[in-house]
Amino acid sequence: MSTSVIEPGTRLAGRYRLEERISDSGGSSLWKAIDEILARAVAVRTFDPEFPRIAEAVTSARSASRLTDPRLTQVFDADDSGESAYIVSEWVAGEPLEGMLAKAPLEPGRAATLLYEASEAISAAHAAGLSHLCLTPRDLVWTTGGTVKILGVATDAVLCDRESDDAAAEDVRGLGRMLYAALTAHWPGDEDGSALPAAPASDGVPHAPRQVQAGISHAIDAIVCRCLGIGTGEPLASPADLAKALRGVPRTPLPLFAGLGNAPPANPRQTPPRRPAPPPATQQQHRRPAPEPPAASHVPPPRARAQRHAAPPPPPSTSTRTTPAHSHGGPKRPANRALIGVAAAALTVIVGLGAWALSGPGGGDKPKGGGATDNSQTSAPPKPAVAKLTPQRPLPAELPMGGHTDGAISKNLASVIDGKPSGAWETQSYADSDFGRYSKGLGVLLDMGKPVKVANVKIYSPVSGGVLQVRVGDSQSPTDLKRVGEQTPNAGEVTVAANPQVTGRYVLVWFTKLPGGPFKGRLGEVAVYGAAG
Repeated sequence: MSTSVIEPGTRLAGRYRLEERISDSGGSSLWKAIDEILARAVAVRTFDPEFPRIAEAVTSARSASRLTDPRLTQVFDADDSGESAYIVSEWVAGEPLEGMLAKAPLEPGRAATLLYEASEAISAAHAAGLSHLCLTPRDLVWTTGGTVKILGVATDAVLCDRESDDAAAEDVRGLGRMLYAALTAHWPGDEDGSALPAAPASDGVPHAPRQVQAGISHAIDAIVCRCLGIGTGEPLASPADLAKALRGVPRTPLPLFAGLGNAPPANPRQTPPRRPAPPPATQQQHRRPAPEPPAASHVPPPRARAQRHAAPPPPPSTSTRTTPAHSHGGPKRPANRALIGVAAAALTVIVGLGAWALSGPGGGDKPKGGGATDNSQTSAPPKPAVAKLTPQRPLPAELPMGGHTDGAISKNLASVIDGKPSGAWETQSYADSDFGRYSKGLGVLLDMGKPVKVANVKIYSPVSGGVLQVRVGDSQSPTDLKRVGEQTPNAGEVTVAANPQVTGRYVLVWFTKLPGGPFKGRLGEVAVYGAAG
């Protein structure tokens, strides 16, 4: 069955109902579909029988289905045994990097965060023996759920008939080009890779990002140059090396729905009306001009927009010589002078009464140090300031059921208090958000060394979903600690406040529900704020 005769409403494998054709090119079509058994939206790619690499595409998709990193698009099904070959994958809704950059370059800290996440995801694919080879700004999506998602690992290379003798170096170059684009809103690759303006170049070599956009640090500029072979720096050999390099530069945590809080353009009358935005699934297609970005963006606010929406100027000072708003004619100066005279007389009386009261019933002068300044000596001492507290050591925390223990939580404990949000602490993967009924909670117990007053706990987690809970007390047993509060991770920083402050030696931060896809908890950084007990 040719893709040209497959119509909306067609069912594949008796469960995938095709709803809308998103793209049709190169012998394959991308559809938005519904998995009628699981009642969820999916992306389905179908193939024309004449497509020369059907078997390779299906094989690559099956390989990609074994990837577990949540930042990589999940493949659910792939089959070429019937009349119509197809690949079923996760439906990714959000805005691709290219759409973000149609507005302005990203702030360097957020650009570094996005590409750090992308580098770690591609590194995980390489560890599993897979690569991308076709990375462009259309393949990195900031999802509506506030997470980073990379499209097309393994399958895009087959669809585009792309091969490489050094896949790691090729993917580093792709990631470097995306970082260049994120910092400058210019594309340093082939023109068919992005609709962004071409990066300025000399003799075919792109100019360094700092020559194109102001405000980029030397450190991040050097990383991009090492990815793209600009200058004489030592090239980065793999996505893991790039992730390690980005771990050392300042990065800004990404908010959950970054685009929703943006103010409108400064002069909306000059903004042309937008056409209706295409369905988010257009982010699944590759090697085609990017669709017009949606009006409501789910992206980190770009740097240029932040300048446009600075705080409004203060109202005009009352001392400026302007006509009062309610004036109808010339100013009434005689009346004003009379009022000023009355006010001056009243002020004189008040000052006199105040001086008499301060002199006391006995008259005479107060000794030095007396008078009004004595009140400051008897006032209550100021409350201690809230400061970041230093834990003595982190410990694994678990409330197992049936004797099962999760050995993964004992690894990388120190990374949650090393001052970097890119910590490597994580749990095992489970069958559901309830830990497969093996545990009631998994996390990290911070031993503060002595009792402290906890005001709030800031938690950075690279996952989105689930429940993070904070408990405080003087016991290492989770059930003996007082529950302070809980938050849902948002792939960024969340704060759990203790109101009133809670005292204890131990601070527990743990997952009581796991985020989905896969069901695994991860912590980047935990910071405790308060005062000594």
